[in-house]
Amino acid sequence: MNAPFPRKQQELRLLIAAPRGFCAGVDRAIEIVERAIDQYGPPVYVRHEIVHNRFVVENLRARGAVFVEELDEVPDGAHVIFSAHGVPKSVPTEATERGLEWLDATCPLVSKVHRQAERQIESGRHILFVGHAGHPEVIGTLGQVPEGAITLIETVEDVAGLTFPGDTPLAYLTQTTLSVDDTARIIEAIRERYPQTVAPKAEDICYATSNRQEAVKQIAPRCELVLVIGAPNSSNSQRLVEVALRANTTAKLIQRGSDIEPGWLEGVTTLGITAGASAPEELVREVIDRLREFREVSEEEIVTAREIITFKLPRQLTD
Repeated sequence: MNAPFPRKQQELRLLIAAPRGFCAGVDRAIEIVERAIDQYGPPVYVRHEIVHNRFVVENLRARGAVFVEELDEVPDGAHVIFSAHGVPKSVPTEATERGLEWLDATCPLVSKVHRQAERQIESGRHILFVGHAGHPEVIGTLGQVPEGAITLIETVEDVAGLTFPGDTPLAYLTQTTLSVDDTARIIEAIRERYPQTVAPKAEDICYATSNRQEAVKQIAPRCELVLVIGAPNSSNSQRLVEVALRANTTAKLIQRGSDIEPGWLEGVTTLGITAGASAPEELVREVIDRLREFREVSEEEIVTAREIITFKLPRQLTD
């Protein structure tokens, strides 16, 4: 027998972070898939999840996108799209050799890191790359330069374990979706250990990652619980959970409104909501509707930045 539905309690105050949800790179990647399907007709193949969000992926699959892990799953003569996270150079090379028509949905800010990596290698420097092992963006960046030209750094302890001579020409770059605070500590450790290390011309952590983390820093101390809408394999979403936890606030990563359990709301008077850069606004509204099933709610949007950035589409889709 099902447990009785909980009676509604006192009003639940919702603090909704802004910016939240889709960034310009994600908007661009999704539009590339949608336009490709419209222009070429289904199926259009996509190597890896176009962005890390199951809801988005399933919607695109319903329109005719076929998601694959590797190019050998793509039939000859098909159209294929590379995900927003970027790919090693070997992937477009293989696609071209097979005669596949391909589109690159790599976020332009990730592509910027790729170009920086190439320039640093051309300048004779070894790269210390701050990122999470196994993340698609990291795999893509490591694949831009010859093997052995980059050392992956995940923690301050990794910096302490480096054995390069003190005069080694070095440069550092970072994954775009890292914790701003954690990365700052790692970079400080690199600079202390190797003061000659060349920094990128501009911050590699993207504007959207920084803005969403700052928004959570503003709302989390005012909440008993923060819900982050995003996928478990979404780096930027996981970092938002960490930001809230560091404010001594309970935080949970959820993918859909149905993930919310009534018991989470016990003793909660103010609840924060944000969404990772791959989560659509539709899911934010779904979460709020789910909360209304348990409590009367009031909504207040806390705006910490305005985002107006857009990125151009590949010329194949605009000619």
